[in-house]
Amino acid sequence: MDRKGTGTTLNFVDKAAVARVAAILSALFIASPSSAQGLRSPQGDPVLIIEGALTHTNDGDRAVFDMAMLRDLPQVSFATNTIWTEGERSFTGVPLIAVLDAVGAQGDLVIAHALNDYEVEIPIAELEEDVPIIAYEMDGAEMSLRQNGPLWVVYPYDAAIRYRTDTAFARSIWHLNLLRVLE
Repeated sequence: MDRKGTGTTLNFVDKAAVARVAAILSALFIASPSSAQGLRSPQGDPVLIIEGALTHTNDGDRAVFDMAMLRDLPQVSFATNTIWTEGERSFTGVPLIAVLDAVGAQGDLVIAHALNDYEVEIPIAELEEDVPIIAYEMDGAEMSLRQNGPLWVVYPYDAAIRYRTDTAFARSIWHLNLLRVLE
């Protein structure tokens, strides 16, 4: 059964997609016998720390990502209006579920924490394949702190009414720097 509970089963194999996923995993994970337990180490400044119930780590019992590591994960882009910006904006980032999959998250709940100590709970069961994203670009450029960056949890608010609720707005945490996975 898939994450959305639809029970959809694919009856074909897209070999190109399998090769892309294998390349992404190879780039993210350490090439060593212990790679089942570790991600590669960040080469740049850390932008996101993930702790809690994880099976893949690179800094003790936590996972630390730099921007390049996030960019190595599958990307999603969409244009949407937000209640915090003027006009339609284009956002690019990695689906939150893809980040959790990369660290082997074993929990039911994510606590998202911002640089200003704002925290919000996001149930993992409510995540969709491509929604929300951890955006690292707005209108084709990395986001500064002034622009709610460098990381911002964003939903495609214009795409469906379910993304224009108080809950979705509250979960749209900017200045994201930490995810805590709870069982």
